[in-house]
Amino acid sequence: MVKHIYVIRHCEAKGQSSDASLTEQGFHQAEALAMFSADKKIDRIITSPFLRAIQTIEPLSTRGKINVEIDERLSERILGTSDLPNWYEKLRATFTDMELKFEGGESSNEAMERIVNVVEETIKSESEHTIIVSHGNIITLLLKNYHNDIDFQFWTQLRNPDVFRLRVKDHKMTLDRIWK
Repeated sequence: MVKHIYVIRHCEAKGQSSDASLTEQGFHQAEALAMFSADKKIDRIITSPFLRAIQTIEPLSTRGKINVEIDERLSERILGTSDLPNWYEKLRATFTDMELKFEGGESSNEAMERIVNVVEETIKSESEHTIIVSHGNIITLLLKNYHNDIDFQFWTQLRNPDVFRLRVKDHKMTLDRIWK
């Protein structure tokens, strides 16, 4: 059996907090995503509990009458709990040293393990076409797990939204960016 896992970075949002809503443009993007996905045989949707991720997938779940599962492991990675004025450089460093961790935060390896576990469970499930909705940093770490050449530069080029397809057949995985 071939498994298709569509990994979606949420649409444009008003901020980074867990309760940040989509912008007006983000709501339009969510509708466009629903139209884009209309011809796919989606049988499962799993999303981050963050509002912007849930709002990203609502149009598709409503149209397809597909239940949305909330999974805390898809929450965005926490770089640290203290103010990090040079957060960009600190984030870059965590892609070089995957164990680097700041106060109250997760290492890249810790965050990667969370989201990889969701994907691995999905591969073992009965679902053939699953959507996972999450956030840029942790999605980059997920993709890096399967393609080691993915790096910080890749993260800087992500869009809101962005869609990747992981295709698993005979224990081999291919990765394609499918949203233009």
